[in-house]
Amino acid sequence: MPAKNATRIINGFHHVAIRVKDFDATVRFYKEGLGLKERLAWGEGDGRAIMLDAGNENCVEIFAGAKSAPAEGSIVHFALCAADCDAALKRAKAAGATVTAEPKTVAIPATTGPHSVRIAFVRTPGGEIVEFFQDMPG
Repeated sequence: MPAKNATRIINGFHHVAIRVKDFDATVRFYKEGLGLKERLAWGEGDGRAIMLDAGNENCVEIFAGAKSAPAEGSIVHFALCAADCDAALKRAKAAGATVTAEPKTVAIPATTGPHSVRIAFVRTPGGEIVEFFQDMPG
């Protein structure tokens, strides 16, 4: 449990990312079946991806290009909303995580126009991949 006066750097859960064999059917399931709305989409062919709004700033991110259905599921990573991506990474490293991708600012080439975010990835001591995801102003 954090100290009473500790600065909060994680603001909640942002998205779950999955890589799928049948991109169109999966997107159709989440959009038509579950009512999720498109937030961002980018890429072509096996490079396609879409982020669907699941409400309360939570998203499902779907990537095309899986060669087969995974044996254990298709979770790629999960992302936490970070007020400060770099500070979150520093704290994660101090807690025993291994950096798998250093912080970087990325302009997602969305169909609605570029969307800038700052991201970093770690492998936790338990083995899962966690992304720190910071929306950039503008």
